[in-house]
This record gives sequence, structure tokens and C-alpha cells, in this order.
Amino acid sequence: MTARKLLFIGFLFLCQPLLAQQDSIALTEVVVGDVQLRKFSETQNVISLNDSVLRRNNSSLATLLQFNSPIYFKENGLGSGVASASFRGTTAQQTAVVWNGININSQVNGQTDFNTVAVSGYDAISVRSGGGSVIYGSSAIGGSVHLSSEPSFGNHFKNAFDANYGSFDTQRYRYKADIGSDKFGVNVIAYYNRSANDYDFPNSSRHNSNGQYYNSGINIASAYKVSNRDFIKYFGEVYDGERHFPLLTPTDTKTKYRDFNARNLVEWTNVGSKFTSRLKAAYLHENYQYFENLDSDAFGYATVETVIGKYDFAYTINPDVYVNAIVDYSSANGRGSDIDSRHRNIGSGTLLLRHKLSDKVNYEAGIRQEITNNYDSPLLYSAGIRYKPFSFYSVRINGSRNFRIPTFNDLYWSDGGNPDLKPESSYQAEIGNEFKFSGVKFSVTGYYMKIRDMIQWLPGTIASWHPVNVNRVESYGIEALLEAKRNFGRHEFVVNGTYAYTVSENEKTENQLIYVPYHKATASVAYGYRKFSANVQSLFNGEVFTRSDNNTRYNLDAYAVVNAGIGYDFGKSDVYRIGFQVNNALDSEYQTMERRPYPGRHYFVTLTLHI
Repeated sequence: MTARKLLFIGFLFLCQPLLAQQDSIALTEVVVGDVQLRKFSETQNVISLNDSVLRRNNSSLATLLQFNSPIYFKENGLGSGVASASFRGTTAQQTAVVWNGININSQVNGQTDFNTVAVSGYDAISVRSGGGSVIYGSSAIGGSVHLSSEPSFGNHFKNAFDANYGSFDTQRYRYKADIGSDKFGVNVIAYYNRSANDYDFPNSSRHNSNGQYYNSGINIASAYKVSNRDFIKYFGEVYDGERHFPLLTPTDTKTKYRDFNARNLVEWTNVGSKFTSRLKAAYLHENYQYFENLDSDAFGYATVETVIGKYDFAYTINPDVYVNAIVDYSSANGRGSDIDSRHRNIGSGTLLLRHKLSDKVNYEAGIRQEITNNYDSPLLYSAGIRYKPFSFYSVRINGSRNFRIPTFNDLYWSDGGNPDLKPESSYQAEIGNEFKFSGVKFSVTGYYMKIRDMIQWLPGTIASWHPVNVNRVESYGIEALLEAKRNFGRHEFVVNGTYAYTVSENEKTENQLIYVPYHKATASVAYGYRKFSANVQSLFNGEVFTRSDNNTRYNLDAYAVVNAGIGYDFGKSDVYRIGFQVNNALDSEYQTMERRPYPGRHYFVTLTLHI
């Protein structure tokens, strides 16, 4: 074990009585539809992002999380490229995206492109750090991102319309209707975004050629109260988008990518005095088309249709003991220009337990087993304990085994898929502290993770590539979170910050993985006085390697970016709001992926109408 690792482990134990970890930093109270997220995350970090934070970062999920979480993103240019996440030093395929409790990572390539998720389509977005495969299945190794919509009962009818216009002919529109009665509630969100995205490269005569994009969609969340014990909910969303991929050189061939995703979820809930029963049925459709030459009508494509059935039974044995049993079954059918028609069935069973031993001690545990004929699935497990010796301080320990299944591309790609692949498997542990006093929450968490059988595509013997289980990765680091709220009369201040120190190394070479910075930090300050509001948010990303041999010649430089905005509500009932936003206010020159620069200083004007 290296001296650096020994020092790191020593720091974790020395810091126990000195530092604090806040397991659930809620920037404001939100209603999250994912029950397991609320019930079984007491020994892990959860960041909940409220409506005001979503409004300030409404371009894409990648932008939102880049400025408000410890997750690092690499992106092929602003808005139009693929945005891939690295959570605790893991790959994009090792971060799960969960929609109303359903894992929606692509069956084709195993990841979610965060530029295809419109922030404006959801009421609440949360980030859960660490392993979550026991609850959410494949990919929840580094962590998970949760997208939620929740209708509300009670007599009400509300409308809101947002319009944004900014640099590079960027336009964003959003309409939301929230309607309810004593027995029925529905929440409908429709949005449309487009941009020429032709910004000039800083300190260059070139501009972002072929970078235009558009996307539109509609999200629906509805609920019907059949009786005081029975509820039926429906969640649905449709996303349609097209992105032209920016050119590396002016002579490159122009390309573009089309995405179409549709998701439907029906849930029946029955509530008793000591139990809650939920039956879910979901249908997911994903389709992409890739045009490798815009002068031709030819394109490559892939389509996957997935049907999911899930039964969730929760029972409160007594006020201190809560158990949750889950069984689910999914059937996925995939086909494409590079994938023969394939079928995959997966069944799983999960058992979760939460137990409060005393006012100072509680723990949670879970196990999960999947069954499929495509690969051998390991037994997954998790356990965590939280101890609160003082009113202002608590400590927690959590450990888990997690995994990621091979994708359709990994298994069935026509030019080199490998049907004998094993799932990636990880073991991880974390130690956290929590400190809270007088409107201030501070947290620090240290973690260690070991990943086995990482899937990597390697060149074969006949000039083709094929995937094999080859890599072992060791990751460890520190996450710190801060939130502070203060009111001075009518003056309100909210301060938030995150910091991540990440070491993620290939065990064989002991080199840091590419596009994983050692350091990342975010900070934001929001101020409100009567009808006026202002905010500043900043991001620092450390230097990253772009070559697996860690050749520093090709590193991307560290950078800092600052955004700032102001807003004013007017009208008798604050039904109008106008805002102005400056992004990259310091005109920094930076990129998150090699040869893919971001724009310099640019602007947005926002108008919101509430009825």
C-alpha cells in the first residue's frame, strides 16, 4: 500500500471527532416520488435540488449537476455534444439515472447522456452518492441521479410559463399546469429548447461550426384517489431531440444525432395501518439515429423496448422496525444496424430493513439477487449504521457490493460483441460525519471503492475491437458538502458548496483514469430581499489527464467558471418575474474534453408568468 493511501486512511479516522457529514442536504423541502430514496438513504449522502436551483440551471441536467454536485462531466462542447458523468471516479456507465424509481440507463450503451435530460421537465432532482445497486440495480456504483415528478391533491389550478432568450440565438420555453381536486391531481410540463450554438472559440478565429440543436418534450404526472387507502398514479414523458456534432476542424464531415425516448409508468398503491403495497408496470422506448454524413440520407440506428413489472411491499413491524420486499421483472428487446435482434429477461428479488435501535442509533441493510440467462449475477448487499452521540453531531458507516451488467453493444455488437462477458463488480465502504448548528450544515465523507472485471474495448487480431473483462480499478476520496441559511430581517442569504477529492487508478498501471480530476469544487450564494433576488455560482475543476499513460503534455488545464444572475418579481401577487443571467462572467477559457472549447461570456434574459 502506497504512502498516499496510508495517509488517506489515517485522515479518515483522525477526522471522525472533528468533522461532520450531512447525509441529506436539502436545498429546500421537496416531495420526492422515489420512496426508497427517502426511506433507505440515512447512511448515505443525498443532495436535493429545489425549484430555484433548477431555474438557474435549466439548460440541461449536465449543467445543473456540474455546478451543484460533486459529479464531473465531460462534454463534446456546450449543449450539443454527449455529456458523460464521472461520479467518485467511475465511468459514465457506472452512474445510474432513476426516473420515479425506475432505472432508465440505456440498454444500448449502458449510460445516460445528460444532455438529453431536460431539467425543465421535473419537479425535483436529487443526487445520491455511493453504491445503490441493491435498490436500483445495474450501474449504481459511483452513485445515482433521481428525477421525480409528484402531483398534489386539493382544489387548485396553477399555470406557469417561462421564456428564455440568450446568446447564440438560444431559446428555451416551458409551460407547466398544476391542477388538483380532493380526488385527482395532475402535473403537466411541456418544453421546447433550441440554439444555433455558433459561439466563437476564445482566442481563436474559429467558431463552433455545426453545433446547432433542438429538443422538445412533455412530462405528465397524475394521481387518482380511489379511496382513502387506494391510489392510482400515472407518469409519462416523451423526449425528442436532434443535435449536430461540432466539427473538430473546418474540413470535417458534418454529422448529427437524433434521440427519441418515451417512458410510461402506472402505479397502484394500497395503504394499510401498518403496510404499503405498490404494484408498478412500466414501458420504456429508446431510439437513436446517427447520421455520419449530412450529405447522405443513410444512418445507423438502435431501438430498445423494455417492459417492467414491479411489486413493492413495505411493512412497519413497530415504530422502530420497517421492512421492504421488492420483486421485479424486466424484458428488453433490442435491434439496430449493428446489433441483431436480441432479447434479455431479468428477474430480481430485494429485501430491505431499517431499524431504529434507540434515539442515538439506527441502521439499514439490504440484499438483492438477479436471475438471467445472459450472465452470472452476484449476490448484492448493503449495510449502514448511524450513531448520533450529541444533538449536533452524528457519524455513519456504510458498505455495499454493487455491479453493472454488460450492455447490448458489449454483448451483441456485430463486429466484436462478447456474449461471455461478466458483470462489473464493486466493493465499497464509506465513513461520514455530520455537524449541524444554527442554520449551518457541514459534511465530510471518506470512501474507498474497488472495481473488478471492468469492461474495456480492446483491439483484436483482425483490425476490429471487442470488449473483455480486463481492468481493475481502485478509487478513494473525500466529499464535503456545506449549506448555510441566514435571515437578517427581510434579507435572506443561502450559501451552498461542494468539494470532491478523487483518486481513481488502474490497479495494473497505477495511473489515474482519464477525465477524472483530483479536485472539483462548487460554491453558490443566493440573496433575496422582498421582490428582488440575486445569485452567484462558481465551479472549479482541476487538471485532468486525457491519455491513459498520464502523459501531462496532453492534460486539460484546471479552470474556474463564475455565473451570476438577478431577478425581480412584480405584479400584485408576484405573477411576473424577469431575470438576467451572465454565464462565464469572467470570460474564462476552458474545456472538459480535448479540443472541445466552451464559449466565453454569454447572456440570458428570462420572463416568467404565473397565473
